[in-house]
Amino acid sequence: MPLPAETDASTPKYLRDKYAIIGVGETTYTRGSGKTTRALGTWAVRNAIEDAGLKVSDIDGVLSYQSGDSTFGPVIAGDLGIRLNFYMDVFGGGSSTEALIGIAIGVIEAGMCRTVVIFRAMNGFSQVRIGGTGARSAAPVTGDMLHNRAYGWQSAGQQFSLTFMRHMYDYGTTPEQVAAVRVAHSAHASNNPKAYYRNRVTVEDVLASRIICKPLHLLDCCVETDNATAIVITRADRARDGRHPRTLIRAVAGRVCKPRADMHYQHGPIARVAGYHARDILWPNAGVGPEDIDVTGSYDAFTFTTMLQLEDYGFCKKGEGGQYVSDGTIRLGGRRPNNTSGGHLCEGYTHGMNMVIENVRQLRHTVDDTCPIGPDGKRRHTYDYREGGCRQVKTCELTANLGWANPGTGSAMVMRRD
Repeated sequence: MPLPAETDASTPKYLRDKYAIIGVGETTYTRGSGKTTRALGTWAVRNAIEDAGLKVSDIDGVLSYQSGDSTFGPVIAGDLGIRLNFYMDVFGGGSSTEALIGIAIGVIEAGMCRTVVIFRAMNGFSQVRIGGTGARSAAPVTGDMLHNRAYGWQSAGQQFSLTFMRHMYDYGTTPEQVAAVRVAHSAHASNNPKAYYRNRVTVEDVLASRIICKPLHLLDCCVETDNATAIVITRADRARDGRHPRTLIRAVAGRVCKPRADMHYQHGPIARVAGYHARDILWPNAGVGPEDIDVTGSYDAFTFTTMLQLEDYGFCKKGEGGQYVSDGTIRLGGRRPNNTSGGHLCEGYTHGMNMVIENVRQLRHTVDDTCPIGPDGKRRHTYDYREGGCRQVKTCELTANLGWANPGTGSAMVMRRD
């Protein structure tokens, strides 16, 4: 029996612009924080609540994500004096931010709570390292990892490398083209006082760095850091008189999978990632397309992950990703800058939330508030993209965040300036 046709009032289009991110917060991005994830989490959540202009009593929902390396939401809430009407801690890393934003919208829409904070806290360098060393290296091998280890897939780079290599084989993509992602993001990070790595690099620098896992060089890989990040979400009509302009959520696609998310190489094409499917949810629900987006925040665990997502979400044709990321399009001053904070490659690794935070600030047109102050006592010109300048994109009205968990799983979100 066929399902009844959906009405406009029951489709996700009904939720377009109905919810907003009203607060963002973060800790410093460091190596060796000397703090627990509990302390980092309370720090970031407190900053997000303050940024929203709210009191802790205004928050009644908490969502978090982790991979066995963090502190549960009710603990953070209790430390801050937040009484919860709803909470959820999910097991997940990359692509969790956008998916949990969708969950937050759902539980608020269902009347289960009114205002939700989402946080991610991790000692990703000094404690549990995503690269497979540190505390995680001593963890028991169970589940899918029993299969992965047999193939030598212990780290994310090892697990994803087949997708990268196949793209190079199918489309002639070169290491030089993809190295341009690190070059662009390092240029952006040089204008970001918060970034852990602020040194600009060249394509030659990337290719001269040691091979970690073919075809990945050291500088193709993200930086591992200790940090926490947080965002606050509520109904847009409750946020009209907030501290900052509302950042309206146009659409969310959450944890979309290829036919085999556990072992996506068993279901091709190998060079295709989950964005190919997520885009069919994202763009119709947002009412815009890739050509309308001013700034992207594409998950850059590696240089290749950024390229693959931008391609499969439709910012360029399949096979043209290498050209897209290397022709200046994704750089500040280009047609569609990507990861203007430096992203995971340079600012810090937070499993995706720092790119959402950056795009919120881009849409508020307040990114330049973190720019250095010149000798005249004034901040440098807002649209100066030189080293030591600022990174605000003056035309920023629509942004897209593209989350990545692995080639077979992804989430995404479109936001707009109010």
